This record gives sequence, structure tokens and C-alpha cells, in this order.
Amino acid sequence: MYKYFSDKELECKHCEAEGIDPAFMQKVDKLRDKLGFPFPITSAYRCPDHPLEARKNAPGAHASGRAVDIAVRGEQAHRLLQAALDAGFTGIGVSQKGGVRFIHLDDLSDSEGRPRPHVWSY
Repeated sequence: MYKYFSDKELECKHCEAEGIDPAFMQKVDKLRDKLGFPFPITSAYRCPDHPLEARKNAPGAHASGRAVDIAVRGEQAHRLLQAALDAGFTGIGVSQKGGVRFIHLDDLSDSEGRPRPHVWSY
């Protein structure tokens, strides 16, 4: 269905439910195409019962099906950030320290409790 990503890597790792938004993933596919280097998605859709979602006050961006975490570091992380901004991603979370390095991307709209555009670090 997507050029670079399998349905299996996009499903909820808690229950294997499929819930990723196809229009969002087309945007991620275009980003991957533009960058020209592979990037693994470490987290995509998360059901509301996923342990990371269940401990939040309200389900987060991943539960909407419009968010991914991408394993990337160094110069490729810098290129990904620039391309994501150019492509109109509105939520960008950066984790670039320690053993777990990734960049979160989503394209959610501005709402109460979830301002967009927004950048944060983990």
C-alpha cells in the first residue's frame, strides 16, 4: 500500500490493530522519497490501550493514526528535521541523546491542550 513502509511496521505494537491514516502515510512516503535514505519507523499507530497511551490524560498523536517515530541520528536527523518542516509536519519531537534516538512527526491541527505548530524534546 505504501512505497517504503509495510502495514506490519505501522500497526499497534500492543495489539496489532491497524489505524494509521493513509493520507498521513502518503506524506511520510513522500518525505522518505525526498530524503533518499531509509529510515525505520519505530512507532506508528498506537491503540488507546497501548501502555504509552493509556498512562496519558488523553490519547496522544499516535492514537490518531497521524504520527510516527523515526529512528535517525546525526546528519540524517538534521536533514529529516528540515525536510519535515518544509513538508508541513506540525508536531516534531526530538530525542537525540542516549541509546534511543528518534524524531517524532505528526501533522495534527492546533487544538486546546495540543498547540501546533510545536517542537519539543524528550
